Amino acid sequence: MESKGVDSAPRHPAKWPPATSSELRTHGAADRYDAEETEMSSAAVLEPTLTLLAELAGDGRALESATGTGRVGVPLRERSVPVVGIELSEHLAAVLRRKIDEDALPVVIGDMAAISAPGEFTLVSLVHHTITHLVSEDEQVECFRNAARRLAPGGRCVIEPGVPPLRFLPPGQVAVPFDVFVRHIGFGPFDLVEQFSSHTTSPTRATTIATAAATPDTGTPGRQSSTCWHGPLGSTGTSRGGLRRGAVHPDSAKHVSVWRKPT
Repeated sequence: MESKGVDSAPRHPAKWPPATSSELRTHGAADRYDAEETEMSSAAVLEPTLTLLAELAGDGRALESATGTGRVGVPLRERSVPVVGIELSEHLAAVLRRKIDEDALPVVIGDMAAISAPGEFTLVSLVHHTITHLVSEDEQVECFRNAARRLAPGGRCVIEPGVPPLRFLPPGQVAVPFDVFVRHIGFGPFDLVEQFSSHTTSPTRATTIATAAATPDTGTPGRQSSTCWHGPLGSTGTSRGGLRRGAVHPDSAKHVSVWRKPT
């Protein structure tokens, strides 16, 4: 993602250029990534995630889009599921490579909407709101088409976007904090008309503000989810409130959909 100094929060997503994780995740940021994502790497989060993904992959291979530092891909491979990753950021992929050899977990460097790995897969996964790294509906649809091309008949695609916390917005407020740490504070401004959001982070001991490009509201079931996912991925889909297989409810922070390619 592209980071730049700004004087105020964005008022419309079109004013902010598309961002890429390669630009956002510098070498230093990639090295800190795992330390800053300790909650998402905890057993409480990973165990149900890995159990579900391994079950859906069955005896086949898994393709993980935006594999990052291997938070999910590496332990999934350790469960004897063959995994191939796609990652845009070379810095994040370099951290993954310190954990596991290329032969054990190959990684293709590039845009998950445009490239893929050879062969067929029984599972394609986009977990931990990675789909929102693609900042337009067209890009997201291309990503789903890309997934469908690589899925074997009967294979499944798992998509886990975050649900925008609109219930936290009082009248007149356009942003809520999503990260509050010693080193930085992060806010997510919303454009409620266009149904877009952006991520703005500010270091607590500096004045520079880094603003990531706006992302479509794919987290809310309805407006875009069925039209984006149904066509490329087939007609069979199920929804969950998270990878722990809970039901979707008004306070769900995640919306997980599992789509099955027709046989």
